[in-house]
Amino acid sequence: MDLEEKIGQQLLAQGLTLATAESCTGGLVAHRLTNISGSSAYFLGGFVTYSNEAKERFVGVRHETLLAHGAVSEETAREMARGARQQMGVDVAVAITGIAGPTGGTPEKPVGLVYVALSAVDTELCRRFVWSGDRVSNKIESAEAALQLVSDYLQKRGA
Repeated sequence: MDLEEKIGQQLLAQGLTLATAESCTGGLVAHRLTNISGSSAYFLGGFVTYSNEAKERFVGVRHETLLAHGAVSEETAREMARGARQQMGVDVAVAITGIAGPTGGTPEKPVGLVYVALSAVDTELCRRFVWSGDRVSNKIESAEAALQLVSDYLQKRGA
C-alpha cells in the first residue's frame, strides 16, 4: 500500500482532515494525496507558497521570521504548517520548505536542505533533512518525508 493510501485510511478512520503548504516541492505532496480516489473526504486543499511574499500572504509566515531565519528554516516551516491548518480549517497540516537545487545553496544552508513541519491541535513537529540528489530527486524525497511525517503522527495518535 502506498503511503498516501495509508494516510487516507488513517485520516478517515480518525475522522480528521488534512491540508498542505509547499514550497520546494511545488505541490507534489498535494498531487500524491489527490491521486487517491475519494481523497476529497479528508484532503481539503493546499498552498504552493514558493515566494516569501506568498508564504506571508497565504499562510501567515511573519515577515520577521523570514528576515531573522530565512525561508528555509525550522521556524518558517512551523509557521507555514500552522498557517495552512488555520487558513484551511483542518485538523492536520504539513509544510515543506527547502533548497531543491542545483543552485541556491550556501555553506550554512546547502542544496538539499529541507524542513518538513506538521501542525495539529495536539502537537507540532519538525524534521530536518539534507538530500544529496538532483533537483527532482530532492523534491521526491521531500514529498516522501512529508507524507511519512503525517503517517507517523497519525499512527501514534491512533495507537
